[in-house]
Amino acid sequence: QVQLVESGGGLVTPGGSLRLSCAASGFTFSAKTLNWYRQTPGRQLELVASISEDGERINYSPPVMGRFTISRDDSKNTLYLQMNRLKPEDTANYFCNTNPPRDSWGQGTQVIVSS
Repeated sequence: QVQLVESGGGLVTPGGSLRLSCAASGFTFSAKTLNWYRQTPGRQLELVASISEDGERINYSPPVMGRFTISRDDSKNTLYLQMNRLKPEDTANYFCNTNPPRDSWGQGTQVIVSS
């Protein structure tokens, strides 16, 4: 019953912005710490951002610190990732999940940053 649907990715030039969304269902969204992850071919899954149940505790990985903003809207069961000043090294497939991640993963949304 758990469903995670990521959207909002696309092709952008360096310095551009995207806002990713994660629509969740099948669990108590408001009671869970939520994460954004990203993965490129041949590389480990990377945790990029985390937000606590009440939205007060937020953490970012060093490569995205100061450029990305994670947020949540519990009324819509939706997690967001605002990505600004994108760099080519941000190119990846982006996924959302709980912390720790459960077994059900969505399809992800692809972000390509290229000139």
